[in-house]
Amino acid sequence: MKTESLLAARTLNMGENAIREILKVVSREGMISLAGGIPSPESFPVNIIKKLSQLILDKYGDQALQYGLTEGFYPLRETLAKQLRKTDIIVSADDIIISSGSQGALDSLGKTLITKGDKIAVEAPTYLGAISAFNPYEPEYITIETDDQGIIPESLENILKKGDVKFIYLVPTFQNPTGRTLSLNRRVAVADLIKRYNTLLIEDDPYSALRYSGENLPQIKSIAPSNTIYIGTLSKILSPGLRVGYIVAPKAIKEWSVLVKQGVDLHTSSFSQAIGYEYLEGGYFDKHLPYILDLYKPKKDTMLKALKNNFPDSFTWSKPEGGMFIWVEGPKGFNAESLYHKAIQENVAFVPGKYFYTNNEGSSTMRLNFTMSSPMEIETAIKRIASLL
Repeated sequence: MKTESLLAARTLNMGENAIREILKVVSREGMISLAGGIPSPESFPVNIIKKLSQLILDKYGDQALQYGLTEGFYPLRETLAKQLRKTDIIVSADDIIISSGSQGALDSLGKTLITKGDKIAVEAPTYLGAISAFNPYEPEYITIETDDQGIIPESLENILKKGDVKFIYLVPTFQNPTGRTLSLNRRVAVADLIKRYNTLLIEDDPYSALRYSGENLPQIKSIAPSNTIYIGTLSKILSPGLRVGYIVAPKAIKEWSVLVKQGVDLHTSSFSQAIGYEYLEGGYFDKHLPYILDLYKPKKDTMLKALKNNFPDSFTWSKPEGGMFIWVEGPKGFNAESLYHKAIQENVAFVPGKYFYTNNEGSSTMRLNFTMSSPMEIETAIKRIASLL
């Protein structure tokens, strides 16, 4: 049967996720991957999960294996609300929806909010997963200018003055792909702008717990709560395979997001949610997080040192205080995708930066991940890339 004519028109806007395709290549033996945006398996609290799995079966029995509320496991929502209140995001369990990872949250919000042709303001570059989630709903992207401190508020205001932006999407802390963090002054400025122009912001925050140095900064949600949808996840602090994320949204948007989720997956895994609850409520997260930070910080420091010692002076890179990524920018005319194909032959992989742009820019940039490889592998990989440069 020929099925091409049966496909919905929206499939024309759905392409393969470039990074997922790159990860197929990097699975071969001997490859050092700086490409994936994924946590190290060493960070997974396997023994804790083993212990909690038995606890959950004993404590909840078949409830943990049964269908559940679309909004999510209520005890998990309660403990998430308690965690968020520590960061001055004042919410209750009823304000939270549990999603199938933050990616599920992005798709849900895209389906709820985007009508074909709606204008969405995004960072340049921005998170590829958000582009993949939003594209099927056919928005028009408007890029906000950025520098080493994240988005430039004046650029955002120039966009908002036109008055036709549906929402803004930002990853303000240890951004994927750049690792940059929006400074405190700019967070206050962004909060002021979205309130003044009555604009909605989606604040995606998967990395803020992974801070290796410096001071914590307030989430924009805590400064402009009525204008901000907040997305969080347990993927980077527990396990991505459990697929537990969450949305904190204004009431009307939350209610529609619940209806959307009912049509997609009914609810997120009951068992995974129960593990997430016991992990947070039982104090396991507080004990395990320092281990994750001690695991990743030396890797980040090794990559920064290797870049400084080996890359040409014509290249610059971000110097993040946390997260999982370092962003490299080459001189005018440098082609990162061409370098990528040569690096693959030397058993090193990274992600060319052009995939994180919505406007065909970024050909001279690349994203490097430091969480998945050992410090020795990182040093070897950077030297190989430098020799190709």
